[in-house]
Amino acid sequence: MTQAPAAEGTRHVPFDRLHNFRDMGGYRSADGRAVRWGSLYRADSLGKLGGADWERFLGLGVRTVIDLRYPWEIEAKGRIPEPERFTYANLSIEHRPYDQAEIDPDLDPWRYLADRFAEVAEDGVDEIRRAVELIADGPGPVVFHCTSGKDRTGLIAALVLTLLDVSEEQILADFALTELATERLTADWHAANPGRTMRWPSYGRAPATVMALVLADLTARYGSPSAYLAEAVGITPQTTARLRERLLA
Repeated sequence: MTQAPAAEGTRHVPFDRLHNFRDMGGYRSADGRAVRWGSLYRADSLGKLGGADWERFLGLGVRTVIDLRYPWEIEAKGRIPEPERFTYANLSIEHRPYDQAEIDPDLDPWRYLADRFAEVAEDGVDEIRRAVELIADGPGPVVFHCTSGKDRTGLIAALVLTLLDVSEEQILADFALTELATERLTADWHAANPGRTMRWPSYGRAPATVMALVLADLTARYGSPSAYLAEAVGITPQTTARLRERLLA
């Protein structure tokens, strides 16, 4: 398997235009194994790749790209360059769009976001299943991404780590690493939306509290996040076994 040129153990892969590209290696499963470095990445929009960033990305040896955005987002902002080079799938897991910049600043921001995650978990079961199956079976290494690499990407990351039997503590820590990109994500929004006012002060935030609420909601409804994946999403034991065999070492 092609390994990232960054040193093993380097979580954040630096790019000029991407702010939230991360290697998911190193997270430890309950059986003592850990996610292989250089095998699974999560990212913000790969439509921003170009120049030196594109060369750096190609150096990672990625072979499968899962784009979690709406088709209209891809039309407006672009997909990864040269998608024919990859096993590429557009799997829009979110079905009810909303504008984070326009969220009422008086709402509880973390409960509001967790409720949006619940909608995705309910609406997007087919796309979530297909994304997990592609991570398990498609050529690797694999990267999955949305626009900011925060919510949709964060949900898929949490669900994959759940299937790998990674602890909730590590899942929450992975989700919260987007906080390191918040300032640059917010700056990008202002640059792309001149003249607009960002009403919601929590734009680009991803505190662990949000994912803790999401996992608690899945537990309250299904008994556990693992039960949700089996019963609602339809992830089979065979798919889980292939995922673990592929990603854990």
